[in-house]
Amino acid sequence: MKRLYIDLGAALAVALVLSALASGQNNQATSGTATIMGTVTDVNGDAIPGATVALKEVVGNDPRAIVTTETGMFEFHDVTPGVTYQLSISAKDFADWVSPPITLNPDQFKIVTGIQLRIATEHTTVDVHYDPAEVATEQFKAEEKQRVFGIVPNFYVSYESNPAPLTTGMKFKLALKVSTDPVTTAGVFFVASAKQAGNTPDYGQGWGAYGKRVGAVAADGFSDIMIGGAILPSLLHQDPRYFYQGTGTTGSRIRHAMFSPFVARGDNGKWQPNYSSLGGDLAASALANLYYPRSNRGAGLVFGNFAIGTAERIGASLAQEFLFGKFTRRGGHMK
Repeated sequence: MKRLYIDLGAALAVALVLSALASGQNNQATSGTATIMGTVTDVNGDAIPGATVALKEVVGNDPRAIVTTETGMFEFHDVTPGVTYQLSISAKDFADWVSPPITLNPDQFKIVTGIQLRIATEHTTVDVHYDPAEVATEQFKAEEKQRVFGIVPNFYVSYESNPAPLTTGMKFKLALKVSTDPVTTAGVFFVASAKQAGNTPDYGQGWGAYGKRVGAVAADGFSDIMIGGAILPSLLHQDPRYFYQGTGTTGSRIRHAMFSPFVARGDNGKWQPNYSSLGGDLAASALANLYYPRSNRGAGLVFGNFAIGTAERIGASLAQEFLFGKFTRRGGHMK
């Protein structure tokens, strides 16, 4: 019987030792993990409850996420030591917050400080849509109203610093508007009267001759404006307008005005030889051979009228740059 007690006691002792060893091993396995905790506040130090806190290995598994308490606190247990983690925190109406990398030691209890969320900055996106056709239309409408002293049409001048190119339809519309303007018509009769007084071309005198001169002057102007201001600019993609400089030295403005009959702005925005203007003057002068008296026809008429037309353009450009620009009415007010 005594031996039986000894054997039972020995067995119980062995069992207790094994249990203690097992318990020690389990405690050793869990006691090595670390803990991360902290409090989420705003810049005023007020706690932010309901914020989402994610703990993620910088290189590794998916993040663990929890929500802060009413006091803004959070706590992660069983964090593996020796692994680099990063905290990311987000909350409604606040900008996200990301911690620097965090690496813990075994059994470390890490309190992350300085977690302050700032109010999210409102981003406003402005979508600016530039439509060249719309811009050209608005500029064209303004140019159609331009008149010197509110009377004399001044449609072929652009005062814009960065003008949009005219469409083909606009070029023809502008040419027709100038040709049919009442002031232009009055000018035709005035010029015809001056030519009647000078007896040129050789139509003679009398009302019949005056009527021929009115027709010739009107034909000269119409062919010039249509060919040089609409047809050739459309075919050659050039802008028939004069581009007012208005600034700079007097010398630079004079050069700009005097060279305008010879240099045109292309529809692509680049400057190029003004084939439209020169070609319009030359073509209009050549067409005059069809209706001028025989005594006024020939190469002399063509090149003489061409030279006169070019000189008139230079004079008109100088007037635009230094005189008309100041007295041109646009949309109800002077330029």
